[in-house]
Amino acid sequence: MFQPVSFFIGLRYSRSQNRSGFVSFITFFSIAGILLGVASLITVVSVMNGFEGELKKKILGLVPHIVVSAEQEKPANMPHWQQQREKLLAYSGVKAVTPLIESEALIQSPSTLQGVLLQGIIPEYETGHIINQHMVAGELSSLDGMPYSLVMGQALAHKLNVSVGDKIRLVIPNKTVFTPMGRVPVQRTFTLTGVFNVGSQIDDAVVYIQSRAAAKLLRRKGDGISQLRLYLNDAFYAGELTPQLKQDLSGYTFTTWNESQGALFAAVSMEKNMMWLMLSLIVAVAAFNIVSALVMVVIDKQGEIGILQTLGLARGEIVKIFITQGMVNGLWGVVLGSILGVLLTLNLNTLMSVTGINIFGPGYASQLLPIQLEAWNVAVIVFSALMMSFVATLYPAYRASKTQPAEVLRNE
Repeated sequence: MFQPVSFFIGLRYSRSQNRSGFVSFITFFSIAGILLGVASLITVVSVMNGFEGELKKKILGLVPHIVVSAEQEKPANMPHWQQQREKLLAYSGVKAVTPLIESEALIQSPSTLQGVLLQGIIPEYETGHIINQHMVAGELSSLDGMPYSLVMGQALAHKLNVSVGDKIRLVIPNKTVFTPMGRVPVQRTFTLTGVFNVGSQIDDAVVYIQSRAAAKLLRRKGDGISQLRLYLNDAFYAGELTPQLKQDLSGYTFTTWNESQGALFAAVSMEKNMMWLMLSLIVAVAAFNIVSALVMVVIDKQGEIGILQTLGLARGEIVKIFITQGMVNGLWGVVLGSILGVLLTLNLNTLMSVTGINIFGPGYASQLLPIQLEAWNVAVIVFSALMMSFVATLYPAYRASKTQPAEVLRNE
């Protein structure tokens, strides 16, 4: 098969065994460095993607992407919320719209008392909510089935030492009534009918009751709905949709998830970018070891370069010879590193369980890392490593092309 002479000679040099031990040593470690850098970068980025995905699932699955409420200083019922809900559902990208009434409250069991966020909901609109998909006891729909029923997280149930069927008292400290004993906070006994476990901070901070029961506690009329929560197909579309909603719907305030959770996601994104930078520097250092190896090869091959030039090989072809040799070394490191990185990523949890490595500490029941291997990330890493290898070959190749045959061959 026909091969350009520069490519053929470059391949011969890369496979040559007649080189000094020190040059072979540097070449080996440049390949090994690229291999380990690429494998580490693929593995770490996949784990970071997994953590980011879990964060999006846990946080953005619970937090409404946009909250619509009336423009009033004090919470009040939202008039005609059913019609507004239908209008909002008609917007492109809106997956679900659920009504809500919420307030701070105290929850009391026979053993303890704790502050919680009380949310009054209509269960028929919550079928697609993440809470409904993570019920460990009872059903979210039980809020409609039994008067004054309540659903809470498993962590909160453990703190209160209660289980399904137990009686629990809800106290609204900012709402009071007059009694023969004087002014006392509004309170009511509820029955625990459901327990969920999302694996988030919401498990011990939020309780759900039926919206009409919440309206009675808060002394509001009807179902007491004061907010509409919008869930989008893509949470990051909230910034684009909100200006359009403000233009079309007057008299309402719109709050996006960025205002409450944006700082958290910005911190995670910055940490991910820093991991990219640090591990990319490892690959860069390994790739530039190719410079040292090729410079020594150029010095070692001075005589041969002079002979090739004397036979008529152009300087551009000399450059191609050493670029080929350097890229072969870089390609070995990138290919083997990619294979190792993908295999390590896919089997990381298995290796951790076999070796007994405990990353999260003894307090966590599950020690599985969330891993999300994305093909485009691997492609970017491979392309970047190959580009670093290519750049590392340019100086030695340029230096080889500047060889003067008369000076080199004078004493031959």
